Order: sequence, then structure tokens, then C-alpha cells
Amino acid sequence: MAPTVPLVHDLSIKDLANSSDIKTIPSQFNFVTDPKGLISESLPIVDFSLLVSDNADQRSQALSDLGKACEEWGFFVLINRGIPETLMKAIIETSSEFFDLPMDERRRYEAKSASDPIKAGAGTANGSNHKVFLWRDFMKSYVHPHFHCPDKPQHLRDIVFEYSEKCRWVVRKLLQGISENLELEPGSMDEALNLDSCFQLYATNFYPQCPQPDQAIGIPPHTDPGLLTFLIHNGVAGLQIEHNGEWFHTISPENSVLVNTADHLEIFSNGRYKSVKHRAVVNTEATRISVVLANGPAPDVIVSPSEELVKRDGRALYGPMKYIEYVETMLSNQYGGKGNLECLKIQADYHE
Repeated sequence: MAPTVPLVHDLSIKDLANSSDIKTIPSQFNFVTDPKGLISESLPIVDFSLLVSDNADQRSQALSDLGKACEEWGFFVLINRGIPETLMKAIIETSSEFFDLPMDERRRYEAKSASDPIKAGAGTANGSNHKVFLWRDFMKSYVHPHFHCPDKPQHLRDIVFEYSEKCRWVVRKLLQGISENLELEPGSMDEALNLDSCFQLYATNFYPQCPQPDQAIGIPPHTDPGLLTFLIHNGVAGLQIEHNGEWFHTISPENSVLVNTADHLEIFSNGRYKSVKHRAVVNTEATRISVVLANGPAPDVIVSPSEELVKRDGRALYGPMKYIEYVETMLSNQYGGKGNLECLKIQADYHE
């Protein structure tokens, strides 16, 4: 007999998956994903070393690759990424150790509200009112402009601090390239979004082996708040993306970074770059661990389409909203399942 849902509140999903009597998942985890048409797909590749090269031809090629990836896919693989491989391995290993901590230690970070700077839990998404329990344990923390991170396991704070700092530099270079592709005035994106005080959220997800992976989900289809999201993992596949109405397994080279354009890049670009739906699936063979770094505007910035692009287009396609409010309403599922991005879209006939 499958364990009942109260067990989920007493144990992590990791503990539940390790239970000797777990042969089927509790009914509260049922989430059927249609596998029809799923194929594996290699994503566009952007070579970061060429983007920061002094060679004009190399940089021009990298800018073209970046623009095409943002326009056509909303996802790309970043290679030669300017982040040490040793640091990437360290953050995956240390993040994994968080889920080995005693339950009492992890309960210190149990989310009480969407504004908590550190949140940890098991089997829920967008708050406890979500209808489906998820097959994952997670921990999230705000790491910039103010740094928050659990003090255990040892070295986690130092590693997360260094990783988020390195990623900020890479993000600024990518956004500089995106700004050039959008033909914006130099510095206008930095100023409008106050990128010196950019908001970063670090998240790590632990997806244990699942006895019925076709009946469960790690994270359901969603888009991300922010400008660019970075994702790395422990080598176990599980990310799927929606492209042209179909779902694809992602393929990426080892030690690369998966990058996706997020909601606020869609808003700021006035719809030129799309925030793409993606999901995390689970499997029977191996535990998957992912580390995500969401990179957005400064928390207090009211984000709206670029004024330069609105002038070119004749109208704004999205309404304004303070960034931190967008993030926290998304985390609290305040719109009852309707995404913030959808709510901010302005219908054409409203302006006619």
C-alpha cells in the first residue's frame, strides 16, 4: 500500500523515495505528462569566449549566434563560459549535501511566506495551496543584492557567494550583447533595470529516483521570472522545453551552462525574445540534482518594455510591474495558476 500524504510533511521526498515499501507513488503526486512526440534535441550553442573576444569577426559571430538563439529558441548552451569548472562541480556537490542534513536542520528554512529570503521544502510548488505534490526537494535563497544562504553544510555560503558573483559578470556580458542585438543605446538597459543591484535567486533541486516517473513530475511546465536563468546539473538529464508547440528533451555538452531567456527579457524586449515553457521530469534510474541561478533586474525596479523599442513598435505589449512583487506573487501562486506574464500582456484592441 502506498504511503499516505501526511508522510510527505514528515519526510523529505528523498526519504520517501528511499522507503523500502515504496513501490507506487501516493495519489497526491499524480501528474500525467503526455510523452507523445518527445525527441531529443541539441540546443543552439553560444561560445562565451568569442563574445568577449577582441577579435571583431569572432565577436560578431557570437552576437549573431546569441541573437538567433534568443529569437528562435529562448534557450541556448553556453560554452567556454567564464566560470571555473571546479566551481561548478563544487556548487553541485555542496548543494547536494544540503539534502543530507538532518530534517530538523532543513526545517529551519521552511517557508512561512513568499518573501522569506531562504526557503526549503519537499514536494510543493508555488506554496502549499498547489494542487499537485512534486517529486523533488528544494532550497532557494536570495543572493543579490543582499546575500542570504543557509550556514550548513560547511562551505556552502562561500561557494554560493563565489558562484553567484562569477555568474553576475557573465550575465552582464550576455546582456550587453543582447542590448547590442536590440540596437539599444549603450548603457540604457543597465540604467533602466539598475543592473548594478540586480536580483539573483539561487535554487537547488533534488529529484530522487521515482518508481512511477510517468505518473509524477519534478516541476510542471512554467516560465521563469527575470532576464536570464542559468542551469547546471549533475549529469543526469531531466529538463524538457517547449518549442513550436512540441516538447523536447535537452542535450547539452558536459560542463556547459544551460541558459534561458526569462519573463522580464520578454517584457523589456517588447516581445522580441520569448520566455519559453520548460519542465523537469524524473526517472527510475538515478537521482538528478540541479543548481539554478535566476538573474533579474533590481528588486525595486518597475519593469516595462524598453522606451526605445516601444517607440519603434508604436505601442507597449506589456504593462509595468515592480520586479520583486512579480517574483513573490509568482512564488505564492497569487493568480490561481494564471501566469504573471499573461496577466501583464496588453491586448491590441485596448489601444485601438
